[in-house]
Amino acid sequence: MANVKKESTSNGGGMVSGLIIVACIGVGVLIWKFIMGNPSNFEGGNIERGNPLNLLGQVYHGGVVVPVLLGMLLMVLVFSIERYVVISKAAGKAKLDTFMAKVQGDIKAGQIEEAIVACDKQQGSVANAIKSALIKYQDVKKEGFNSEEASETIHKEIEEATSLEMPMLQKNMTIISSLVSLGTLIGLLGTVSGMIKAFGALAAAGTPDQAALANGISEALINTATGIGTSAVAIISYNFFTSKIDDLTYSIDEAAVSIVNTYRRFRGSLKQ
Repeated sequence: MANVKKESTSNGGGMVSGLIIVACIGVGVLIWKFIMGNPSNFEGGNIERGNPLNLLGQVYHGGVVVPVLLGMLLMVLVFSIERYVVISKAAGKAKLDTFMAKVQGDIKAGQIEEAIVACDKQQGSVANAIKSALIKYQDVKKEGFNSEEASETIHKEIEEATSLEMPMLQKNMTIISSLVSLGTLIGLLGTVSGMIKAFGALAAAGTPDQAALANGISEALINTATGIGTSAVAIISYNFFTSKIDDLTYSIDEAAVSIVNTYRRFRGSLKQ
């Protein structure tokens, strides 16, 4: 039943992500066509022949690759906002460092019930995983396992809890990481397209069409800049959220070590 639910959730999430991608590309096309391609951005209102009056008009002349790059930039922004919300919820209500200091203190003092209460107040994926380990700690304490058996049992419990709580943190990170490369590649495609037009103007019979040559070079440079900018934003976003996820995972592992060490001290005190 749990597997079926997990698969259903995954399929639903994939469908939503797909719709977001399509919507972002659609919005990128609308921005390029109706905002950047507004006649007021060109001399004499002539989109094809008039010189651009501002940056919007210049970017519009980047060609049909521009709306794709705009859509990709929107994807980075949308998925970054979505990841920020999800990871913030996973960290819990209070500041994570404050919560971890409180839980670590309770665990080291042997106040397991207080630590569980703190997890209930904190909520989020980190608190849920630590709470599972604390409950398992109480179980193995009642059953009288030795320290090594307890260590294995507690670690297994926290690994299972983490496998249930943490995968959602990685969701859509693949899309952001893919946009790092795709932004550059699509920008390069636009660059090549612009250079083909520029060299086509040079190869024309008679005197080269300077306007066509300038437009081709302009298209190439605009697509290069837009692609690099999209990739740069995606890299910053991906590294930022990867660091956040690593911090959450480290917090869970740190709490697990404290719980195991506390149990070892408890068993050691019984042997004395």
